[in-house]
Amino acid sequence: MRIVLVLLIGLVFVGVGYPGELEEQNKALARRFYEEVWFKNNPAAIDELVAPTYIAHDIGTRKNSMEPAEEQKKIAAFFWERGTMTGSIDYQIAEGDLVATRWQWHFKPNVWWMKILGGEEHIPIINVFRFRDGKIVEVWNHRHDIDTAQANFIFVKGLFVGLVPSVVLLVLMFLLWRRQRVAAPNQRSNKQSKTDV
Repeated sequence: MRIVLVLLIGLVFVGVGYPGELEEQNKALARRFYEEVWFKNNPAAIDELVAPTYIAHDIGTRKNSMEPAEEQKKIAAFFWERGTMTGSIDYQIAEGDLVATRWQWHFKPNVWWMKILGGEEHIPIINVFRFRDGKIVEVWNHRHDIDTAQANFIFVKGLFVGLVPSVVLLVLMFLLWRRQRVAAPNQRSNKQSKTDV
């Protein structure tokens, strides 16, 4: 009877790991993603860590968009081809199939235009990954780029978007005003010559 009871208890707990085991596995996968893809330039790791398609929650056109895993390779390749990257993981928090990682991204460009736009960058980032079957299936990306050259670029772009049309309108108004001033004396002299006749 005791043997049967022990076997039944054993069957109940087979395949059930200790509490938090799944979270720890997912944290290790997320850590490996950063270390391999962003710190070491190993794009092959993406095939192992990211589902063939995943959902991205980012800025611009990447809000709630379904993307192929190949997109992660393109994003990383863009930066690796234009500089060197390193980073460090500050901390990770996991709950169920979600892992939040706060990490530091360091980028040193080797192309002239990126050096001009801001040079060496250091950005704190928080990503949240959703895992399914050991693969990343959803990504939330939150960068703190307010202190970076990207923020400066956005400011300058906004300045030009607002300033250029304003200057064009000012020049047009000045030209119309000037034309009106030149035309006004001619109209007065034409009226005067008609009354003299």
